[in-house]
Amino acid sequence: MNKIAVIILAAGKGSRMKSDLPKVLHKVAGKSMVDHVIEAAIEVASSHIHVVVGHQAEKVQKEIQKNYNVQFAFQKELLGTGSAVRVALPGVDACIDHVLVLCGDVPLIKKETIADLVLTHRNQMADLTVLAAKVKDPTGYGRIIQNNDGQLLAIREEADATDFEKQIDIVNSGIFCFEKKFLESGLGQIQNNNSQGEYYLTDLVEVAVQNKSKALVKITDGAEQVMGVNTIEQLTRINTAFHKASNELS
Repeated sequence: MNKIAVIILAAGKGSRMKSDLPKVLHKVAGKSMVDHVIEAAIEVASSHIHVVVGHQAEKVQKEIQKNYNVQFAFQKELLGTGSAVRVALPGVDACIDHVLVLCGDVPLIKKETIADLVLTHRNQMADLTVLAAKVKDPTGYGRIIQNNDGQLLAIREEADATDFEKQIDIVNSGIFCFEKKFLESGLGQIQNNNSQGEYYLTDLVEVAVQNKSKALVKITDGAEQVMGVNTIEQLTRINTAFHKASNELS
């Protein structure tokens, strides 16, 4: 897995958590969510891990440094996932060929799953590979739009999806692997002409399609692995899923 760098997005406020604690520092099984993600990332890119911090940056950084030696990038203005990756890229070593982007609030992700994602991405010589999951209820998730050959055409947010597209049960996890040169070029092409005024990493799919770059989908078996946390209720659900998985392994 050499020549792979990992960027972990951990800058968000997490206002829906209704807590003074930064979202990624909320605990799952006694360990902060972002620590779970870093632990999985170490198996893929031991010394090339970059954590993007923003909201309460010093607090998040201090907590992470208790256990891990990683590099940090500071997102001064929280202008979306594309902006977050953009501020981290200058710190990525020149020798790196591929960049894996993980979410600091997706603590159940397994090292085997992200290793499989990277392997598929590299073996298929893709420019962009998104990790997706098949779910029973896709409500609220971005839908994965593919052609008959499995080529990724778009990631459609629910608000923009047609009635037909809303029936799609394969959804975006927010986890991506990019060929570094494509990522650097693509980030310069995405726009923030949306209602939030933010730069979305998912817009790189559109860039890939326009440039005839190779965009793929890797579907994971365990949808619970890619569950993100935006509310205390979701945090409770994640803790339950973690303990259930631990009990099944013991």
